[in-house]
Amino acid sequence: MVIGVVATAQSAVAFGRRRLQAIATPFSPCIRLRSRRRLNTCLIPHSSETPPYKTWRKKVLDSFSLRCSFTDTDVCNSVANDEVDEDHTTSRCSVPVVHLKSDCMDAEGLHLLGVSFVDTILTALPVLSEEEQNTLASTPAHPAGLYALYTSCLVGNLVEQLWNFAWPATIALIHPSLLPVAVMGFFAKLAVIVGGPLVGKLMDYFPRVPAYNCLTVIQVASQLLSVGMIINAHIIHPNSVSPVLLQPWFVMLVIALAIERLSGLALGVAMERDWVVLLAGTNRPVALAQANAMLSRIDLLCEIAGAALFGILLSKYEPVMCLKLAASLMMCSLPILIFLTWLTNRLSAGVLAHAKCPQTGSGCSPPGSSQKTENLLTVGIDAIKHGWFEYIQQPVLPASLAYVSLFFNVALAPGSLMTAFLTHHGLNPSIIGAFSGLCAFMGVTATFVSAKMVNQLGILKAGAAGLIFQASLLTIAVGVYWSGSFSHKIPLMLFLCLVVLSRLGHMLYDVIGAQILQTGIPASKANLIGTTEISFASLAESIMLGVAIIANDVSQFGFLVMLSLLSVVGAACLYCRWLKKPTDIQRDLFSFEMLQSS
Repeated sequence: MVIGVVATAQSAVAFGRRRLQAIATPFSPCIRLRSRRRLNTCLIPHSSETPPYKTWRKKVLDSFSLRCSFTDTDVCNSVANDEVDEDHTTSRCSVPVVHLKSDCMDAEGLHLLGVSFVDTILTALPVLSEEEQNTLASTPAHPAGLYALYTSCLVGNLVEQLWNFAWPATIALIHPSLLPVAVMGFFAKLAVIVGGPLVGKLMDYFPRVPAYNCLTVIQVASQLLSVGMIINAHIIHPNSVSPVLLQPWFVMLVIALAIERLSGLALGVAMERDWVVLLAGTNRPVALAQANAMLSRIDLLCEIAGAALFGILLSKYEPVMCLKLAASLMMCSLPILIFLTWLTNRLSAGVLAHAKCPQTGSGCSPPGSSQKTENLLTVGIDAIKHGWFEYIQQPVLPASLAYVSLFFNVALAPGSLMTAFLTHHGLNPSIIGAFSGLCAFMGVTATFVSAKMVNQLGILKAGAAGLIFQASLLTIAVGVYWSGSFSHKIPLMLFLCLVVLSRLGHMLYDVIGAQILQTGIPASKANLIGTTEISFASLAESIMLGVAIIANDVSQFGFLVMLSLLSVVGAACLYCRWLKKPTDIQRDLFSFEMLQSS
């Protein structure tokens, strides 16, 4: 309603300017409009006598109380000498052009139009009701294109999550230690840290749809290459006597996995930070929030389905057969993804084909075609430095550091190391898949529970509750790990159940922490700080994977468990300390909750 009233008031002021022009024009043939934003008035010189209409017009203009300071060079901040051609005469007059400011007409000028007339304008123009504004805000700009995007996300994420579960499970069957899985995970995270800004820079130079299709082809090709290397390893493994890390197939596997992770990250960022905003609408916040929630749920559901599907296959068939089935699924998904990408653009009236930065030309031409070629390495380093500086200066830094600290937890969470650990203990692959699926299901549950917690506790206390819940359950889980023998299934199952329940607290803070960052970070720096946070999270995971490379024996998994627990407890303590001793900026950002707590 406020937006409608402001728009109506602006229309009334604009109408008043047009009335002013209509009043002045019949008496001055040298009045013309040079811009849609400024009204230029030509005062006629070269006359020894003052015409009657000029005296009348001066009174009219004075009645508007024009707040102008006439000097030789400045009239309402802008005076220029123009040569004006008369339409109905052959004479040429050199006159000063007066550019009136948009606020030159005050309330006195509106009395010339009549107060009743202005009131009629303000009440007669149509204004959207609050219900209509809410309906518009919750309606996507391109709903058909958004549904096509959901389908593309479903197909792509299903294959990606299946592969994320498949490769550590099949590699763990080759080597008795955690070393191969840790090395592959370490270099994959390193590729994301180093290559992420460079890939993002390249994507900004090219159109969306071709760049997305190219990355999709690269990701599927790297997945197929990885499948081939693992199948080769399973075939030659009985005759192999050299260390795994020196095998040519393992080197190719590490490179292929790093490329696959990097392309997958770029595809995810393009879909979640760019495409969904265009399809939902930047000025439709409710529709955008619903689209973000839908993408998050699709990703978690695909994680459940992918892990469960490959776990069931691995429990019934040989690893080579399971990998061949996974490769068939990857090849079938490629043409489907390319078609869905084309369909998304088609159903959205080609909005994805528009230039990314029409004012600067970014995304319209590749680097070096018509502009000076930039050194991509220098650009990437500068982007990383600038991102780190802005990240450190953000007003909600402790909340973000608590989120990053959770990524040091690589042993008490579903992932490659936990999959390899459970595989070495002889657990049925279907149970391992069910474990990963239940962890993802906790994430889906958190998307519904978080809203109620925020309403009951407030956003800050809800975040603290999630961290404390996770730390408490993981402390009990570590106690079960050190007290019981995993040769029996009951302690192992109890340990896994506690880890699954702790994921609810982790995902609660993941959802609530994102809202805290959205509240505290300026909109102009949201993307920069967000991508830098992802880089720090990948750095935390790579550090822990580096530790796992050193402590690669299964018997040393307890050491990784303790480090993971310390990271979660440290994150909870850091956040609670920030909550207990709020800064002035925190009080300004969350003033309502500060008043409630006091």
